[in-house]
This record gives sequence, structure tokens and C-alpha cells, in this order.
Amino acid sequence: MSIKKTTMIRCSWAGDKPHMICYHDKEWGRPVHDDRRLFEMLLLEGAQAGLTWDTILRRREGYRKAFAGFDPAKVAKFTIKQKKELLNNPGIIRNRLKVDAAVTNAQTFLAVQKEFGSFDRYVWQFVGGKPKLNRRRTMADVPATSPESDTLSKDLKKRGFRFVGSTIVYAFMQAVGMVDDHLNGCSAKTRVIGKRS
Repeated sequence: MSIKKTTMIRCSWAGDKPHMICYHDKEWGRPVHDDRRLFEMLLLEGAQAGLTWDTILRRREGYRKAFAGFDPAKVAKFTIKQKKELLNNPGIIRNRLKVDAAVTNAQTFLAVQKEFGSFDRYVWQFVGGKPKLNRRRTMADVPATSPESDTLSKDLKKRGFRFVGSTIVYAFMQAVGMVDDHLNGCSAKTRVIGKRS
């Protein structure tokens, strides 16, 4: 009996680095409804501003340790001393504005949880409560922003969040599966469509 070998077809941005391939195959574009994971991705996408996702993904464990396992209640209480210590931590991007924003965003995240019952309930309303399944043929077809990311970005800023421009917010929406931008033909897209049909 022969074993059929299947070849994974992936979005080109995944490249050939194992951590990027794993992220593409197991996380990107899959719906997230856990508040701690949503906070994690909001924090990491903000940290990515001006950098590559590869740079952030390689430091993900460093961020996990530095930011209390991405617990927004703990991060919200970080002191000036703790923030200064983070600026000497080689496991993260040592940018004062981004560190300050992470703490501010944690505080604002908690306020949103209190108002809506969960951050999940708040954020998913911007796509009508279900993933927006896009059909992109090439990476050139994938936009940097969308009307939904524009609206969410504006609302987040109004609430006091920082590092939440529309481009960062669209990347966040892709990361947590609010939008599915896996390219047509990508094995991950095929799996997702199969589950939804």
C-alpha cells in the first residue's frame, strides 16, 4: 500500500522559515474569540509597526515573558519602573512609544471588556460577527486596509488605543480571522472553506 504524499500550497508571504510556515498553517486567518489571544495579537501587531512580521514572530516568546503571558489585567498595572526594565529587555522591540502603548492599550482593553462584556464581542461586531472570506488570487490583490479596518481603527483611537492605524488594524483582523486573506489555491484556504461549507 502506497502512502499518498500531499504538497502544501501556501501564501507566498509564509516563505521557507519554519516559524513563518507554522504561523501561516496553524494561526493566520483562523477565527480567534479568546480575549487574551486577541490582546496578544493587538499587542504584537502594534509592535510590528515599521518592522516585519518575521521580526516580531521570532520574539513572540520574549513578548510572552515580558508582558505577563499577554494578560491585559497584569499589563495594565505595569509601573514606570517595569516599563523602564522592558526597554533593556533584548527579547522584545525596545521602543519606548510601543512599550507605553502596550500598557495604555491594556488599560483601554479592560475598559472595553467592562463595557461590552468581552473584547471579543466588541471587535467582531465590525465584521458582523463572522469572518469575511475574501478571494484573492495574488498577494498584489491583498489590500493594506479595508473599510472595516478604517472604521475599527477610528473607534479604537477614539477609545484611547495607540498604534492602531488602519494598516495595523487590518493586519490584526487578518491575524485573528476576522478576514480571511489566504490566497485562492492555498491549502489553508481550502481547509477553511471545507469547514464552512
